[in-house]
Amino acid sequence: MKKIILCGYMASGKTTIARLLAQASGITYLDLDEVIEQQTGKTIPQLFLEGGEIQFRKKEHIALKEIVNKNESFILSLGGGTPCYANNHEFLQRDDVLSIYLKTSIKEVVSRIETQSNERPMLNNLRGEELEEFVAKHLFDRSYYYMQAKHRVATDDKSLEAIVNEIMSLL
Repeated sequence: MKKIILCGYMASGKTTIARLLAQASGITYLDLDEVIEQQTGKTIPQLFLEGGEIQFRKKEHIALKEIVNKNESFILSLGGGTPCYANNHEFLQRDDVLSIYLKTSIKEVVSRIETQSNERPMLNNLRGEELEEFVAKHLFDRSYYYMQAKHRVATDDKSLEAIVNEIMSLL
C-alpha cells in the first residue's frame, strides 16, 4: 500500500504533479480541497466566507485525518497551507506515508502566479515586488512545516516529466 502526500506552496505544481503521478503509477489521485468541497457541498471560498479560516482548517484537518487513516493507497495533493495548521505536518512524518515537498523558488512561484492570476483571485491585486514580498513572507513562515516532508523535490527549471520521474524513483 502506498500513501503519497505532496505538499508545497501555491503554484508549486502539487495538483498537476499528483495527477500525472496517479496516471503513471495507477494509484488513486485525491485533492484535499476537492474532498472537502465534496464533503461539504461548498467551495473553499464559500467555506472561508461563511465560517472563516478557523472553521475551514478544522474541516481540512478532519478530512486529512480520514484520508490518511484509510487502509488504501492514494496520491494526495494538499492545500498550500494545510501542513501549517492543526499539527497536520505530523501526517507528513508517519511511517506509512511517503511525503514530498515540491520546493519551488520565490521567483518561480511569482512567475507562475502571474501567468495564472485568474485562477488565484486572492492575489489579483498583487504584482511585481508586492507579490514577490507576499510570497517570500509566506514561504518563510511555512518552510518549517513543508520541510517536515520526508523528501524534497526541486521543481525550478524541470519539466513535469522530470519531476514525475524523480518522484517515481522514490516509490
